[in-house]
Amino acid sequence: MSVTVRVPAKVNVQLAVGAARPDGFHDLANVFLAVGLYDEVTVTPADELRVTCEGPDAGQVPLDRTNLAARAAIALAARRGIEPAVHLHIAKDIPVAGGMAGGSADGAGALLACDTLWGTGASRAELLSICAELGSDVPFSLVGGAALGVGRGERLTALETGGTFHWVFAMAGRGLSTPAVFREFDRLAEGRDIPAPMAAPDLLEALAKGDADALAATVSNDLQPAALSLFPELAATLDAGRAAGALAALVSGSGPTTAFLVRDPDSGAKVAEALRASGTCRTVRTATAPAPGASVVAPAPTPA
Repeated sequence: MSVTVRVPAKVNVQLAVGAARPDGFHDLANVFLAVGLYDEVTVTPADELRVTCEGPDAGQVPLDRTNLAARAAIALAARRGIEPAVHLHIAKDIPVAGGMAGGSADGAGALLACDTLWGTGASRAELLSICAELGSDVPFSLVGGAALGVGRGERLTALETGGTFHWVFAMAGRGLSTPAVFREFDRLAEGRDIPAPMAAPDLLEALAKGDADALAATVSNDLQPAALSLFPELAATLDAGRAAGALAALVSGSGPTTAFLVRDPDSGAKVAEALRASGTCRTVRTATAPAPGASVVAPAPTPA
């Protein structure tokens, strides 16, 4: 028997970052929107824990116990007093090291898949608690939809969305380290007073109404200057998307994927074509939001 879970990528339509805390983390007001790009995690009983991966940039994914999928299996097994004797196979479609929570998605997907395979009967609250232990973005990968994350981003409140939002994503030629981007944020912010992060009321209203134009006027990412400082070439990608008619252009999370909000599928196709022709990015994808969180799909054949 095997269990396969599909889990979405995310885009941050607002990422407000507070000053560094004594523990090294930052308080956030993080408005997540799950988008329809997915990884799939298949869990099969095995003699011992092992991880395999296929898909774009699979070679960059760690296959040892540092992988968030492996850590999720270990964490759930430890709570139940069992061995995490499973084969975790990750089919990647979310960009690796792209600021779209691909690793977090794999952690949430593996957690739900192991819970289903082992029949642990874990409550939603317990699964979310494990997710929060694994990483700041992992709880949202489990939940999906739209949500406000506070604290490190792990404490979630579901948000209403009034319609479908259309996005274009441009993947860069290399990755960016999230810790490095936060360090650069701290360097750039040195000597400045940083306000406590808060969700923008106008942005929440735009989400609730499904108003793409209003959302475009309110999206923001406090990490964008740091990402551009470390990866200046991203500015050309953002400019190319805006010139092609995107309603808004921003770095997704810690980057380096850039996200472009568009009005409809036709506008998305035009922006995607212009980005491909610009030579400023490696690949381009289109997707809609919001998307559902981690969900069990039909049992899959055991991966080779």
